[in-house]
Amino acid sequence: MDIQSILKTLKIESHNPGVMIGTESFGSGPVINSISPVDGQKIASLTSATKEDYERAVAAAQNAFVSWRNTPAPKRGEVVRQFGDALRQKKDALGALVSYEMGKSLQEGLGEVQEMIDICDFAVGLSRQLYGMTTHSERPEHRMFEQYHPLGVVGIISAFNFPVAVWAWNTALAWICGDSCLWKPSEKSALCSIACQHIWNEVATANGVPAELSCVVNGYADIGEMISSDGRIPLVSATGSTRMGKAVGQTVGARLGRALLELGGNNAIIITPDADLEMVVPAAVFGAVGTCGQRCTSTRRLIIHRSIYGQVKDVLAKAYGQLRIGSPLDESNHIGPLTDEAAVDMYLNALQAVKDEGGTFVVEGTKLTGPGYESGCYVSPSIAEATNDMAIVQHETFAPLLFIMPYDTLEEAIAMQNGVAQGLSSAIMTNNMREAERFLSASGSDCGIANVNIGTSGAEIGGAFGGEKETGGGRESGSDAWKAYMRRQTNTVNYGTSLPLAQGIKFDLG
Repeated sequence: MDIQSILKTLKIESHNPGVMIGTESFGSGPVINSISPVDGQKIASLTSATKEDYERAVAAAQNAFVSWRNTPAPKRGEVVRQFGDALRQKKDALGALVSYEMGKSLQEGLGEVQEMIDICDFAVGLSRQLYGMTTHSERPEHRMFEQYHPLGVVGIISAFNFPVAVWAWNTALAWICGDSCLWKPSEKSALCSIACQHIWNEVATANGVPAELSCVVNGYADIGEMISSDGRIPLVSATGSTRMGKAVGQTVGARLGRALLELGGNNAIIITPDADLEMVVPAAVFGAVGTCGQRCTSTRRLIIHRSIYGQVKDVLAKAYGQLRIGSPLDESNHIGPLTDEAAVDMYLNALQAVKDEGGTFVVEGTKLTGPGYESGCYVSPSIAEATNDMAIVQHETFAPLLFIMPYDTLEEAIAMQNGVAQGLSSAIMTNNMREAERFLSASGSDCGIANVNIGTSGAEIGGAFGGEKETGGGRESGSDAWKAYMRRQTNTVNYGTSLPLAQGIKFDLG
């Protein structure tokens, strides 16, 4: 794979301005070097934003919103449709950049760009369905209805592990709703944001709409803090760790803004005696090691019925022995690197914590060295036997560390599944209808996502994505998630000649 030709296709230079206000590029802050975890090589560099750069970007996004909000929603949809088509044309190049800069497999990188395309398709249809509600008034000759209006500038803070898809989930819906967007990407995958902005700029210019509907402000945590505290940004959508989300939520809440939070997960699959083990193994293994365990929906825990516990443990250990670890650009490999050496250290510390707390390893991972692993970011995955109440189990380790534990009754298994602070994704593997329905009932999984006979990892665009408890409660992507990007207004129209008051109140002046 020719990385230089990919960068050329996406208009990535050796040094790039990291602030993009539509087609205008600049940036006077410290330099961010993008280092690939695949081979440890510097891909390119870009400049970060200063406070002054940020102010210019917010002002531009506000100005773009003023004209865009009055554009009919179906017209906005046509622009988003063309953006989706532009992504189709650049899918191979952008997917490869995602893989090379972040470290996920090429197939996952391509899949992430496909998510961008899918949300554009979803948003185009939605542009003709931004519905309100009409209801009957208690007053004669009155009509009541609700309608939704554009909200303003949407601030988007995205994480390194999905460097383009999460931005698109928010942006496509925000554009359809008549909003403009200000994007603070992760500094660990900053080049992907520059590539996305170049693709958008071409579409915006061709349609004569403000390219400033998308403004990219690369930088560090201080930029996220500026967005969170900025009263000109009515909605902040933040994806990342629970720690980060709590800080964002507190800051946004203090100014009575809206926060859409999609945070950590500690996701479990319950495996019952009625499970089809041929389905269990690929669901559990991909969930645990896909993206090297760096998904918020990664499978962290397997809760296995005691009667099949030993069998499942043996099958998993055998499957892990067949995993191929190496460059994610080589499609014969299953697992690529962690995103950087700090992530490797975190993983190794977690493995030590397992031992310190009395856990035992079925498969013990380690840092990999030697030819092909020169970047220092490659590890082998782990399976550990543990109890649900162990501190390391309660903590989300953003790496390929899978815990397995037995259960005796379904009620016990559901309690274990729910017995963590996070509430993003969950699954049960069973062919027993009663078990499946119990898991999906009000007394079942407390997560925002609950699956039957599929894993915890991976979601379709049509469903709202997000979770409860320390996952933040936000919903992105499909369903009616669009309402988060708009303000709701209740309207009452009096088409009569008198002025009756609600609740029968009398107010006579003479």
